[in-house]
Amino acid sequence: MRIEINQLEQFNHLASRGASQAASSLTQLTGLTIRDEMTSVSLVTESALQEIFTGQQYVGVQVGLDGGLSGETVLILEPDSAAQIKQQIPGASAAGSMTGSAFAEIGNIMIGGFVDGWANHLGVTVDITPPTYLEATGTRILPRLTRREAADEGVFLFQSQLEAKDTDLSVPMYLIPEYDEFVSLLAGRSNGPSVPAEKLTIFNDFAEQSANRASEQIAMLTGLATDVDVSQLRFMSLSEMADNIGTETHVGSVFEMDGLPSGYFLLLFDLGSAKSVASAMMPGDGAVDESAMKPAIEELGNILTSGFVDGWANTLKTTIEHSPPEYVRDEGAAVIHDIVDRLDGSQESAFTIDSAIEIGGRETQCRIYVLPDRNELTHALEQIPGP
Repeated sequence: MRIEINQLEQFNHLASRGASQAASSLTQLTGLTIRDEMTSVSLVTESALQEIFTGQQYVGVQVGLDGGLSGETVLILEPDSAAQIKQQIPGASAAGSMTGSAFAEIGNIMIGGFVDGWANHLGVTVDITPPTYLEATGTRILPRLTRREAADEGVFLFQSQLEAKDTDLSVPMYLIPEYDEFVSLLAGRSNGPSVPAEKLTIFNDFAEQSANRASEQIAMLTGLATDVDVSQLRFMSLSEMADNIGTETHVGSVFEMDGLPSGYFLLLFDLGSAKSVASAMMPGDGAVDESAMKPAIEELGNILTSGFVDGWANTLKTTIEHSPPEYVRDEGAAVIHDIVDRLDGSQESAFTIDSAIEIGGRETQCRIYVLPDRNELTHALEQIPGP
């Protein structure tokens, strides 16, 4: 079955609106100022879910969906976050179980806001079952059907990150619709760019293979033990990319891709991480100034870009060249907006990868943004032989 890319964009946009509504509801219940920091969608496999949900103990609320959209939705929190939320609920005791009516109400309101936007878009009624309180370790917090589908063909994971202002509270929300029914919704009827659903699983292997290649190249250049660890490749709106990175100063490199697909590759570090990685790439332990940091970041950008772009080209069976690095130092959001202005104005979404790079024992965080031309990427995916 084929998936229309613009339908995937639309559903991710609706999920973002639902997450914002859920944040507003949680703000009213707790008195904290909570907002949706980011909503993205990934087609993830069993191994990717295991990386997302590590071996710690989670608590959550699960509801079933029936009607125009089927499947299960799970609101998952780490224990510390759950306890902080409970402390903010009027009349709720800080001690005791989290299974009371107050927490169930939170789950109903937040998940209901998340799902309502989809139901309105589809013009259908979606029934929600009563909430079930959960406590489980790792991926056992997820429904059995979700784990089974992830092992067989992958599942679409919508992830929203709610954050409280002025307090250390993070609330992840996960929406996982039933695979077969959701794919049928993504088929759409607009005759827009589309690809077979199974081709999207390519991206699950792409990021890991590219990271391994980049690690080897950095280690050869520096002579230092290097590891590039990546999360799953996520599909999200360009506006949310800019909002999520915020106004903090970032340093990085921009590369223009020429081939199939064309587009942009962007590597960004926060200022502290940029200085750390530049220092790791230079002899000695002296302070790193701007004149020394610039060539180090450009060279690292060249290595990472070659690793990822070459892997992309090999996977898609195409040829992709990239420009020399364009060094950038600006507010993160300003950098994103500048790249968006260079793209086709009709494009609203792209791919992002959050990465951790460890060079010589120094760990730094970086963000990798892959912004290919949507129509060209669709064409390249179409040319890949089926499984």
